[in-house]
Amino acid sequence: MNIVLLGYMASGKSKIGKELAKVLSYEFKDLDSCIEIAEGKSINEIFNKSGELYFRKKEKEYLKSLLKTSNNSIISLGGGTPCYFNTMEELLLNNDLTTVYLNVSIPVLVNRLKPEMYKRPLIAHIKTDELLREFIGKHLFERAPFYNQANVKVNANGAVEDIIKDIVINLF
Repeated sequence: MNIVLLGYMASGKSKIGKELAKVLSYEFKDLDSCIEIAEGKSINEIFNKSGELYFRKKEKEYLKSLLKTSNNSIISLGGGTPCYFNTMEELLLNNDLTTVYLNVSIPVLVNRLKPEMYKRPLIAHIKTDELLREFIGKHLFERAPFYNQANVKVNANGAVEDIIKDIVINLF
């Protein structure tokens, strides 16, 4: 069985995924890292050179491939992955995995994203905290219908250890 972590950027999918994989003795796989390795470019470079639509199509292809070759893995998705090309619907129909939504509040997301905005193609252009807060709020509103379909939903505002305990309790 695979566990697929989803949520907004900076919700902790990679950090929590790595720790959860250790706790469960699973393998950890990060979709964005797989894409960067396969494409030989950073996500930023892919966005800037080929555009978001190209990236989203490639993201879907790499996810399908990753799911076919994974077993007992924690798979961390990109923030937008479940929101395009019926991906969330397909994840929910896959009996070999469980989806987990890491739900984080807007103020916590703003604090986590502020220091690394330049690395995030969707927010690199935003100039103020208020504009970042507005952008995240709008984006979360658009993505919530996808995220909220996850099999398991956990509050991911707290400490990593607490979040992992919550996930494990909800999974087993």
